[in-house]
This record gives sequence, structure tokens and C-alpha cells, in this order.
Amino acid sequence: MLLELRKGRLVSYVSHHLECVGSVDSGLSAMSWSPDQELVTLTTGQDTIIMMTKNFEPITEVGIHQDDFGEGKFITVGWGKKETQFHGSEGKHAAQRKTIEVQPAMSWDDRRPRVTWRGDGQLFAVSSVCPLTGARKVRVWNRECVLQSTSETVNGLEQSLCWKPSGSLIAATQRHPNKHSVVFMEKNGLLHGDFTLPFGKEQVKVKELLWNSDSTVLAVWLEDMTPGEGVQLWTVGNYHWYLKQNLYFGSNPQRAPAYVSWDPERPLRLHLVTRGWVSLNYDWGWSTDRSHGEDGHDNANVAVIDGDKLLVSTFRQCVVPPPMCAYDLQLPAPVNLVTFQRQRTNELAALTADGHISVYGQGEPPEVSSYFSAITLLSLFAPNPLIHVSPWLSHVEVEGHVISMCHSSKTGTVALQLEDGQIRKFLWDSLKPSVVEWQDSTGCRINFPDPCVQTALFTIEEVRKLSEYCSHRKWQYCYILVASNVSSFVVYDDFLLLTTHSHTCRCFRLTTLTVKGLQVALAADGGQNQNDQNDETLRRIERGSRIVTVVPQDTRLILQMPRGNLETIRHRALVLAQLRKWLDSQRFREAFECMRKLRINLNLIYDHNPKVFLESVETFLRQLDSINHINLFLTELKEEDTTTTMYPCPVNTTGQSAPAACGKKVDIVCDALRCTMESMDQYCLSILTSHVKKTVPELEVALQKVHELRGKTDVMSAEEALKYLLFLVNVNELYEHSLGTYDFDLVLMVAEKSQKDPKEYLPFLNMLKTLEPNYQRYSIDKHLKRYRKALHHLSKCGEEHFTESLNLVKDQRLYSEALGLYPTDSPQYKALSCAYAEYLVEQQQAEQAGLLLWRCGEATRALQAFVGSASWRNALCVAEQIPLPSDQLALLARDLAGTKLIELRRYTEAAILLERYAKDCEEAISALITGAVWEEALRLVYLYNRQDIIETNFKPALLEACSSQASYLEAQKAMFTRHKTRLSVVRELKEKARLELLDEDVPDCPEAELYSEASSVMTGSHAGSKYSHSNSRISSRSSKNRRKAERKKLSLKEGTPLEDMALLHALAEIIHSVDKMREEVHSLLKALVLFQFDGQAGRLQHAYGEALQMIEVALPEVWQEGLQQTQAPITGPNSTANSIMASFQQPRPSATQDSETPPTPKMRNGVKWKLSILK
Repeated sequence: MLLELRKGRLVSYVSHHLECVGSVDSGLSAMSWSPDQELVTLTTGQDTIIMMTKNFEPITEVGIHQDDFGEGKFITVGWGKKETQFHGSEGKHAAQRKTIEVQPAMSWDDRRPRVTWRGDGQLFAVSSVCPLTGARKVRVWNRECVLQSTSETVNGLEQSLCWKPSGSLIAATQRHPNKHSVVFMEKNGLLHGDFTLPFGKEQVKVKELLWNSDSTVLAVWLEDMTPGEGVQLWTVGNYHWYLKQNLYFGSNPQRAPAYVSWDPERPLRLHLVTRGWVSLNYDWGWSTDRSHGEDGHDNANVAVIDGDKLLVSTFRQCVVPPPMCAYDLQLPAPVNLVTFQRQRTNELAALTADGHISVYGQGEPPEVSSYFSAITLLSLFAPNPLIHVSPWLSHVEVEGHVISMCHSSKTGTVALQLEDGQIRKFLWDSLKPSVVEWQDSTGCRINFPDPCVQTALFTIEEVRKLSEYCSHRKWQYCYILVASNVSSFVVYDDFLLLTTHSHTCRCFRLTTLTVKGLQVALAADGGQNQNDQNDETLRRIERGSRIVTVVPQDTRLILQMPRGNLETIRHRALVLAQLRKWLDSQRFREAFECMRKLRINLNLIYDHNPKVFLESVETFLRQLDSINHINLFLTELKEEDTTTTMYPCPVNTTGQSAPAACGKKVDIVCDALRCTMESMDQYCLSILTSHVKKTVPELEVALQKVHELRGKTDVMSAEEALKYLLFLVNVNELYEHSLGTYDFDLVLMVAEKSQKDPKEYLPFLNMLKTLEPNYQRYSIDKHLKRYRKALHHLSKCGEEHFTESLNLVKDQRLYSEALGLYPTDSPQYKALSCAYAEYLVEQQQAEQAGLLLWRCGEATRALQAFVGSASWRNALCVAEQIPLPSDQLALLARDLAGTKLIELRRYTEAAILLERYAKDCEEAISALITGAVWEEALRLVYLYNRQDIIETNFKPALLEACSSQASYLEAQKAMFTRHKTRLSVVRELKEKARLELLDEDVPDCPEAELYSEASSVMTGSHAGSKYSHSNSRISSRSSKNRRKAERKKLSLKEGTPLEDMALLHALAEIIHSVDKMREEVHSLLKALVLFQFDGQAGRLQHAYGEALQMIEVALPEVWQEGLQQTQAPITGPNSTANSIMASFQQPRPSATQDSETPPTPKMRNGVKWKLSILK
């Protein structure tokens, strides 16, 4: 502690020991430490400034009164004279204005200097009385004690001086002839704004001005107030200064303040010491005084304290930012507190600085100009902590100081908060009002660690909880800390609305809210989640926004920006909740108007409850009662269910009913509305819309309805209906559809409304009128490219037009439709069948072509088709039906076997043809040996007694097959081992590269947890970014090039990006080919054993068994567990920074790899292939 004595001594007080650290002979008049406590500034009796270090070592000494302006002196270029300069709104008379005489300082001024520092410690200001003029001047010095600027002459400038910590302005007081003001100066000495104190001339003296640490509140310490002293707290918003608090200490001199100071750490805490040596601490908090009604009679009132006025805004009628208001209430004394009634929510009570309570209720405009009349004026004097239930009923004593109260309108519960954080429950509705401790369900008392400035009561999880918002911006729920980033909150109806420092506004439904869910949602607030766009609880807002109020039974939420202006938003959760209420009560008009104004998808009207909507279609139409609105609803219909995509319903709300009828939603709604509208006369255009809007537009029906309006004038003219229809549908499309009705009057009516030249369509229509009706319709359908209808009409035109029909069938490939239009025994049917068969042969479907030709009697052509398709059984049937001679039949069989079946590796079928039809057993046995069908070959050998073939063909082929299989197995085993080894190396390299990347991008430091989700995602995907870019280029190529790129992508070349995937695919192919050999090896082993080739058979069995065992052992290593599961990073509202980083550090395949990873091969271990007789 450093003490300044007027005689010039500086005394240090440390550990109960006094020490003189310096002295000034002329005495000391003021002292001030810099904000960083590194420098101390002293002013002496000789009007000098001494700058010293914190160790009291002098740095410099300069005089206060200097003739120079300072380093910041204004520069003038010297152009012209003062008389010729532009003087703005003051006019040219300003040039001739005489210099105002400088007035000396006030008589009560102590004439001592005042020193104040800027918040950053770079500048300080000194207010002193000039010895020449006797008036006060303010000079600004830098940290090196060099003069920067000198203030302009300000008559009536008083001694108080305080620099705003944020550094923008210096506050001082000025006494005018007719008012007393607080003025503000810039660091260059020029005035910059002011506000007037609410006192008369010579009524008070301002002793000190004090800014709080965050520059939001200015304290004005007043002396000689009649009849005492006090402190006023002023704040600014929208360039208007408000008197928010007025501390009055009475006329007792012992209660007057002797010292006033703001707390340096808590911005809204004020320390005060009275002359009677009583220390007082005041803690304030920002709160919004709003009405608490939840019905449509509440005006959404918000009251703003402005000295002895209450500025009341009714946001139901208008949204005006303070200081503007709907009306104001003038009170006899400054207001310190205001609150609204809980039952009659438009009534309010105000506590004034003199201890009176004024209660106001709604009155008629003629009674008072403010639209409010005073109901009663009450006096409240409470020397002890009391709760006045009613001034004429009783009061209840409380042990401790009550700092806040909150009341639940739904349950009637009142909670009290004491200054030590204890929570009490006030039982006001009992016979004898009392105060008891608040306990939870387990019987534990509820206490909060810090005082809270805003409290609210609501029910959650079937338990009544107390929610508080602390001065440390921590939001506490019961005694659980829920979040530390909440800036404001309000409880409205079934919702909890709050704003956060992440610049979001959250709206939670209390009936579905849990404490855990609330903590998770607020912990993840501000994270970029892809589900945010469909999350109705979240809305991004402007930085620093705070909730003002919610308009009851409406969708408006009023927010105040940091600069003071107001904004009205429609929070999606509030809007959807109100819409659901309206739709449940079938108030379709209110819901439609709200949705149309706020651009909510109109499909929600049906999707909310389809069954109820279909049952209330008539109510819906009568409430809207507007053709335009009904048409708008119809045109916005789409198949999407908005309750599952755009506007998902809360968890516990009533589930939607299924549609009353099965089918597509758009068709169901259009049909339901049309059926109802057809019974009314005024909805002609809406009926047309319902036809056009269907999934398959019914344009012909709509045109027919327009045509029926001709000659009717009671409803709507056909011209108006057609004009509207042309608005919905392209005119050319509508013309084509009108032509498709075969009604030439309707075609002409549409053509006349289009921009078509009559020379374009009249000759064509005239030509059509001359044709036979069926051929006329055929011509129209062919023109409209409705070829199926055209073929149907052309088939009725007679045989003379069959050639044209056949050409149409061939051109449009309408073979199946054409076959159904003619009798099966007609020549037309046969001609169409032959044409269809030719087409099928061209399409490589010769077998089906043969069936068509066979059934229509073209056996020879059918035989050719069956031979071409290797359908040998059908070919032999047709050959027998023809019939073919035996030699030609044998030749046919030999041709089928040799040129078709053996080429297709169908050796068994070829052997059947050669044996039974060609009568060539030797060729049959040769075919079976070639195909390794050993048992069947032996059967034919012994059937036809050709044992000589065993020695000449069978055994050599058997040994050759054994050798070939053994060589193949060795090659496959070697390739499998090579690929598996390379795969292990590639995986090790990729894991090493991934770990190096994580070490580079995510430093091992405590701040690593602060990395955002977006940066984590980029870090995790960086390793595969090179190939992902090439993928994006490949996507734009042709299909042929894409297939080529896909083949190159899975290249086994070392170092390619997807080498591991290529190796997996190659290993899978080897496994499938080896496993597929089980039956073939089993058959070969039996044949080898039969002819006593036990050695070869044993070696083959051993080699194949080793190959299968090697594959089974390697499968878990190659296809590691979890390879098929995409281990995506854990993000979202339930994740933390640590969990996200942990998920990225786990090995996982990239998105491209995961999509191309082959599944784990399945071994067919159930297939028996071994011979037990072999060792």
C-alpha cells in the first residue's frame, strides 16, 4: 500500500511496517498508478508532474502548464482567410463571431489536479486550473510524459475526470447556465458528446466520475444533494444515456460515502465506504423487465428504466428500439426496479429511489396520456429482510438477504435467492405464509456457488428445477452446471430459449428436454454439423445478440444487438410449434398465412396429419376461400414427406397418421380437393390445377373441361380458363395434348391462344379432316409420336394398310404389341412373327427366334435358329418333325457337337450327340477325356468294349492333367505368397505415413483440444487427397475411358495409390480359383487311384491340401477384422475434441478404399474332395 501525504511524503505500508520512500518539498496534490502498475504519476504543489517507476525511481519531471498544444497539434495548410472559409450549418456569421470570454473555475472547486490513465496505460490525462485564466484545462500525456494535446476552452468545466478504460473518451462534468452535464472529450482535446444530469441549477456538485472495468457503466458521485448525498449509475445505448440506478444515502452525514470504487475484476461490483466506516458492496446484473403472459391478451410489454421515467414498449403492436417507446410513465422519483404482474400481465410495479412502490394498470386513453393509470401508491420501508406478501396483509421474515425472486405461473412456486447462494421456497398460498429450504428429490439442500442475476422456474423430466444465469455467464440448472457460454435466456410456454456466445439462438421444448441432452446440445453449440440445416432448435444470429422478449401466441422473437437496435426473428421451433397447434385445431387459414409469409413449405399442411386433412378438406377450402391460395397450395405439392426431412417432429409429439388411401401423395391430395371442389361452383381454376399437378398430368381431361365451358357464362368463360391453363403448361405442349384428344374444335381453340401462325397448323388440320377416322387417329398419334396408339388405330384400317403397319412395327420395335392385335392363325400374325424372329437373331437371341418360327410353322428357319444358338435338343426335335433323313441327322449331330458344344466346353452334351445320333463312340470318349469327365469316359469305354483307348488316350491324358494341376497349384501358391508379403509392406508404409501426418498437423500440446471439427476432418482426409483429385477428373470422362481408368486404378504396380486394394482383389481371385478346384481334383484323384497312380495322386492331394491350408491361415491376416466397416470420425453434438482426435488416430480406410474393398472370400469347406486311401 502506498500512502500520499499532502506535505509531500510518500509512505509505503508493507507487513504492518511504514517506510518513507520519498518526499517532495512543495507537497503532493495528486497521485495515480498506471493500469499495469509499472508507473506512478505524481502532481506537486509547484504544478509539475513527476513520473516514477514502481520502485519509486524518478524518470522525469515536467510542468503541467505548457504553452504548446502538444505533439498532436492540428495542422493547417493556410489556404484563404477565416472569413472566406465554409462554416457549415453555422453560416457565414460564424466568421464574425467574437471570442467568448473564458470563465474561471467554480468557487467550490478544490483547484487540485486530477490524473486519470487510459486502460492500456499508454496515455494519461491531467485536469488542472490554469494560473492565467483560472479555468480548468485537460492535457493528455503519453507514457514518456510528453505532452500530446491540450483541450479546447470549456467554460464551466469541473474537477471530476475519468478516462474510459476502452480508451475512446474522457469523461468530465460541465456546468452551464441552465443545466449540468457530463461531457466527453477525445484524446485530441475536442468535445465529443454529452448528457444532462437531472438536477436544477446549483442543486448538486459532482465529486467524482468512475467508469467500471468494461466501460459499460459510468458512476456519478454526487455531493450536497438535497437533503443528502448519493451515487448514480448511467449506461448508454443507441447513443442515449440512461439513469439506471440511484443510490440515496439520506441526510445522516455518517451514511454519506467517503470512498467509491469499481471492482477491477467484476465489472458490475461497486465498493463503497461511508463516513461512519461502513463498507458496502453492490453487485448488479443486466436484466430485461418483460411481462410474463402466455395468451393473446398480453401485449409483450418491456419496460426500460430511464431515470424517473419508465419507457414501455408493447411489442405485440410495434417494434421500436429504445430510447423510443410506445409510451412512457413519469414517476416522482428515479426508478431503481420494475416488475410485471404474473396474472394481469399488462400491469407493472416500480420501486423508486425514495422507497416507494408505484403500481400501474391499463387504463383508458382519455384518463391519462400514457394509457396507464396509477392504481395505488405504496410505501415500503424494510429495515430488516422482509417479504411483503401484500402491504395490507402480512410479511414474512427471511434469514439472510434476498437478492432475487422468481415465480412459476404454471405451478405457483416462488423461489428466493439469498446473497450466499442459498435457495429458499416461499409458501405464499398457505394459511400462514412461510419460507422453507429448497430441497431436491433426495432431500439435499440446493445452493448455488455464485449469485445469479436471472432466475427462472420450469419443469423438466417430471421434476421442478431452478434455472439461473450467473454473473460469470454460467448457466446453472438446479445445482448442475449446464453451460458456460449462455448470454441470455427466457422461458416461454413450453420452450426454453437462449442465446450463446457462439452466436446461436437455441429453442428447446421442455417436454422433450433432458438435463443430459441440454448439456450435450450446448457443449456442441457452434460446431458445424450437417444436420444443422434440419435442426429446428438452432438458429444463427448476430454476434452479441440478447433475447428481449417473445410475443405470446405468436412466432416473433425480439433480439437486441450490442449497438442497441432491435431485430425481430421467427425462430423455426416457435414457428413450427405454433403451426402444429393451428393445424391440430384445424385453423388452416392462420397456418397458411403464416407459412406463406415465412416461406414454410406448404406440404406441411398435409404431412402434419394426412388423415385429419383428408377428413377436413371442405373445412380447408372454406377457410382459405381464395382460388389463388388453393392454387398456390396445389402447385407446391411434392412427394417428399416434410415431417421427416425439412421439419422433423419432436420426439414425443403425436405421430402422423397414414394416408387414408394408398398411392402417391400428390395424386391423393389432388383427387381429394377436386372431388370436394366439384361440388362448389367457384373453384374452376383450382380444379384445372388439380388435374395438371398430378404425377401424370391429366392435360386431356383439363382441356376437355375447358371445352365444356364454351357457352357457359355463369361460372367462367372458356377463354379465361384456357388462358390460365396456358400459364401452367407450355403452349406447344398443350397444343400437342389438345391434338391428342382428336377434337378439332378444341385444337383450334388452343391454337388461337398460342403464338402459332395459322399457316402452320390449318393445312395440317384440314388434311386430317379428309382422312378415314381410324387412319386419321393413326396420323395424329404418329405425329405425336404415340406409336403404340398409332399401331392400334392402324390395325383397324384393313389389310391394305398392313405393309405400313409392318414397317411401323419394325421401325419402333413394337413386335409384342403387334402380335396381340392380330389372330394367331392369320397371315399377318405369321409375317409379324417372322419379322420378330429376324430382329431377335440380330439381338443374339436366336433360341427365342427359333421358338417363334417353330410355332408359326417355319420349321426350316427354326432349325437354323436353334443350330445357331446351340440349342441342340430343340434342333433335334425340329429335325424329327421335318423329318430329316438319318444321314443328315447324323451330320447335324456331328456339326452341333464339333462346332458348337465343344467350343463352348459342354463336353458331356457333345458326347451324348456323338454317341447317340452320330453313332461315333470313339469321338464321344475323346470329347469326355478332353473335358476331364473321367468316370463317364470309362463308362463308354467299357460299354463299347474299347479298352484300347485306356492305354492310348485315357492314361496319358490322366497323367497330363495331374501334372498340369500340380503346376497350376504351385504357381498360385507362389503368387499368393508374393502378394500377401507385398500387402503387409504396403500397409506398414501407409500406417507410418498416417502417423507422420498426424504428428505434423496435430501438435502434442494442451491447445490441441481446441482444434475445430472442420480442421480435424481436413487432417484425416489429407492422406487420400491426391487420388481424390484424380477421381474428380475421371468423373468427367467418357464411359470407355472411365472403365479404362478403373482398370488402371487397381494396378499392381508398386507405389500406386490403391496398390493395397489391387493386391486384395488379386488375392481374392486366387482364393476363388483354388477353392473352385475341389470337385475337379476329387474326380482326378479317383481316376489316378483306379489306375494305380498312387504316387501322383498322393502328391497332388498333398499339394492341394497345403494350398487350402495356407489360404485359410492367411485369411484373417489379409482381411483384417473391421476392414469392411467405415470408421468415420466421431463428430456431432455428442462428441468432444478428444473423442474426435481419438477417432482420427484409429486406422481406417479412406472412403474410396472402403467402397472398393472386396468382401472376405468364403471357403467351401463342406465339399469333400480328399481320398482317405491316400496318405
